Amino acid sequence: MTTTVTCPTPTPFDPFDANCPTRQLLDELSDKWVCLVLVALGPGPLRHGELRRRILGVSQKMLTQTLRNLERDGLVERTVTASVPVRVDYELTPLGRSLMPVVDALKVWAQAHMDEVEASRGRYDARV
Repeated sequence: MTTTVTCPTPTPFDPFDANCPTRQLLDELSDKWVCLVLVALGPGPLRHGELRRRILGVSQKMLTQTLRNLERDGLVERTVTASVPVRVDYELTPLGRSLMPVVDALKVWAQAHMDEVEASRGRYDARV
C-alpha cells in the first residue's frame, strides 16, 4: 500500500530540482544525528551534556555542529542563562515541533521493522 503525503499549500519548491533549497534541507534532515537530536528534544529542553548522554556515540563536535545547523534552520532554540557556570539549554521551536510527527514516525518505523531489515541484509550479504 502506497501512502501519498501532500503539502497543505501549493509551493514553488521542487526537491527534484538540484538548485532548489529544499534539496539541502532534506539532506540535513536525513542526517542520523539530526533525527536523534530532534527526538531527544521532543519531551522538552536539554543541556548539551544531557544530549550527549542521551545520544550515545555522538561526539561533542558533531553535536555542536548539529545543534547550530538546527538553530540556523529555526528548528531548535538555544537559551543562555547567566549563572555560574553559564547554563545553555536547547529546545524545539514551534517549527521544530511541527516536524516531530514525521521524525517520530520514522523512529517508530525503524524500531518496528529492524528485524525485517536485518534479515534482508543478511540474505543480501549472503548472495553478494
